[in-house]
Amino acid sequence: MKNDYRARNHPAYWAFIVHRASGLLLALFLPFHFWALGQALQGAPALDGFLHWTQQPLVKIGEVGLVILLAAHMAGGVRLLMLEFLAWRDWQKSLLAVAAGLSLAAGLAFALNVV
Repeated sequence: MKNDYRARNHPAYWAFIVHRASGLLLALFLPFHFWALGQALQGAPALDGFLHWTQQPLVKIGEVGLVILLAAHMAGGVRLLMLEFLAWRDWQKSLLAVAAGLSLAAGLAFALNVV
């Protein structure tokens, strides 16, 4: 029982959880993304109405969250590729920290640009 707790408290376990959760949340976002792209097929008034709706503050916050999810998923995937193909297995905790830092930096940079 004690070893099970240690395994779940390891940084690599949390990186696994973040990578899987971000992928799942991004997959749930895809139908809305395709619907938004489809507004362009409905004509300029429909697209203009949608773009006007996206100027709401909650939508802007959602965009920042989406960018953080994308960055977290990408950084986690790159970290996994580096662990798989490069001999940096001793640096795993450092790679986790870099992946988390890059994800937050991308989200904050986007937030500063949006607001």
